[in-house]
Amino acid sequence: MKQHISRALLMVLAAGAVTGCSENTWNNEELKGFEVPETTQVETIEYTMTEADYAAVASNSTNKTLAGEAGAAALKAVGTKLCFSDAAPARDYVPAWLGSSSFPYFTLTDGSAVRLTFNTAVSPSDIPAKIEAAADYTVSDEDYQSVWGSENDYIPSFAPSHTAAASIPGILSKALPDAEEGAYAIVRYRSSAADPVFSAPAEPEEPGFTLSDVLATAAPDDEITVNGVVTALCAQGFMLTDASGSIFVYKGSKFEEENFGGLKIGNQIVLSGTVEARNLSIQITSGSTFEVVGEQEVTYPAPATFDAAAMAEIIARTDNALAIYGTMKGTVSITTNNGRTNTNILVEGSEKAQGSPYGMLTADKAKYTDGAKVTVTGYLINVAGGRYCNMVATSVTVDGAAASTSSSRAATETAPSQAEYAVYTFNGTRWAPAADAVMPSHADYQAMGQRYDNLSEEAPATLLPKFLKVKYPYASEGDVRFVAYFYYASSATTVRCDEYTFNGAEWTPAATVVSQTAQFVRSQGKWIYDPNVTITLPAGKGQELSTLYYQTCVDWVKAQIDDKTGATYVTKYGNNEYYSGTSAYQGNVDLRAASARAQYAAGYADMTDEQVVATMKKRFETEVMPAALAALHPDAEPVSGVDVIYTINFSAYDGTATTPYVIKYKVTGRAQFEFMECTWNAGK
Repeated sequence: MKQHISRALLMVLAAGAVTGCSENTWNNEELKGFEVPETTQVETIEYTMTEADYAAVASNSTNKTLAGEAGAAALKAVGTKLCFSDAAPARDYVPAWLGSSSFPYFTLTDGSAVRLTFNTAVSPSDIPAKIEAAADYTVSDEDYQSVWGSENDYIPSFAPSHTAAASIPGILSKALPDAEEGAYAIVRYRSSAADPVFSAPAEPEEPGFTLSDVLATAAPDDEITVNGVVTALCAQGFMLTDASGSIFVYKGSKFEEENFGGLKIGNQIVLSGTVEARNLSIQITSGSTFEVVGEQEVTYPAPATFDAAAMAEIIARTDNALAIYGTMKGTVSITTNNGRTNTNILVEGSEKAQGSPYGMLTADKAKYTDGAKVTVTGYLINVAGGRYCNMVATSVTVDGAAASTSSSRAATETAPSQAEYAVYTFNGTRWAPAADAVMPSHADYQAMGQRYDNLSEEAPATLLPKFLKVKYPYASEGDVRFVAYFYYASSATTVRCDEYTFNGAEWTPAATVVSQTAQFVRSQGKWIYDPNVTITLPAGKGQELSTLYYQTCVDWVKAQIDDKTGATYVTKYGNNEYYSGTSAYQGNVDLRAASARAQYAAGYADMTDEQVVATMKKRFETEVMPAALAALHPDAEPVSGVDVIYTINFSAYDGTATTPYVIKYKVTGRAQFEFMECTWNAGK
């Protein structure tokens, strides 16, 4: 029989117990053998923790003893952040609280169960933690000396002719020789928007090097050898100048990624290659070979002015010409055609001819924003499509600032440099800027109103979404960025990294707290954790928990399926896939056979619609969702004598209706989930 004893009555009885009388004093021998009956209250309670409950957990004396000195901070955070964490898990600290008078149902007795809903801090991605733990490297004077090629004649900064993107990978390779694949590094450096101006060029390191005089007479199909100087670099090749002119040397689309073949501006090289005609110009084909034999200072000629009249003459020519060094001023125009983004420069007064940056360096891409006023100095190498004057830039300035037209290493005049910060990652072979990771620069901190290059207190939550909106004005819904920044607290500055997602209008923090439900049961006078877990993933856009789980599914498919087979099950938006149908965008499982075929027809060749759906269901049951559960619940493990079951309530869309389903998994090992059953198989 279940007896419900009121909390007030229990307190009265407890008060009587401390008066010094025995528990049967009230009987006064009138009822021989009568004892106070043992009360029982066996119930199953559904309970959601309140703010006061988290505080009670954190202040519980038993929990404080359990936490000790090592876990004290994590336990305290439960009360202040109103959530549990990996460092202070609910399974460890809830039982003592359930057994205390702070819990409203503390009178429950053995056999009772509490299905407790509480908040737990989660990390949607492990990337922020890796970035926060990354090596922190500041580019040194010795590094800049190496970049500029002199121990005395250099500036402690990168510049358009010696870019950070081209130089930092090599610097990190030397500085961090033991880096493992997947490692990150925070890099601090300085950068100037213009090249320095120098007084007098230094003597060539090899005085015997003599420039050839062959480029002016080179013709298509000629096999030539050129003694020349590298005078500009771009993402697909470099400019080579001898005594008679300058020519573009094409090296392929990955030239910048491959660190420009080790070349630097000012390298003296001996090149052998074949001349070809292309777009009213001559250039050296991709098969050329060269040897670096020395280096010297680079002095550029007086630049021609590429105004409307000059460009009209250039596009009207019919002969193949060498590159022309000059300056072009205009407005950036960015257009999209058949999925391809085109960047052009509109010169005032030009009716047809347009400028076009050729092989834009990574460091310069941010300067070419739609509508920006730019001045580009460099080499006009050819005319594409009868109107696009392709430019290999030596400098790019925004808002009409004058561009430097000379480069040497003994600086007598330089443009101001500013502090920059970047996140780099190592792929096992080479360092490169981390995809989707960004750090505010000194200028960004100033724009955010910060006196120093750091944020503190609540500033990140307020300022970082605004920073991202300015940084990525053309972001698409579902885009993700990891923002690393310097955070000041307790007289120390550390690196923090937060994950943000663009919802189509604003940048919002990725879900960092999820609601969980776990069961605790009372046995032999103590509360214990019953690890069965129920997770409900609501259908629809913007459901944080659903987005977290389904995006984890999509990311697993992209990493484990697409990369291995060359398949393209993941859509271009990166938030849904048709290997099993999970959609972080819609918060459901998309079982439309036609959509699966439209995304990747080869993956479902010779299958009927029914077979496509069955295949996707099977993959969801046995591959994709188990992988997501393993990623999001790495601590899940079997409990002796108890079947640990994860029950997931989710929805699937078949093109007509969104139907709720239930799927169950049994934990068979640490972070190992074995499919048991799903209600969409009912009756089969």
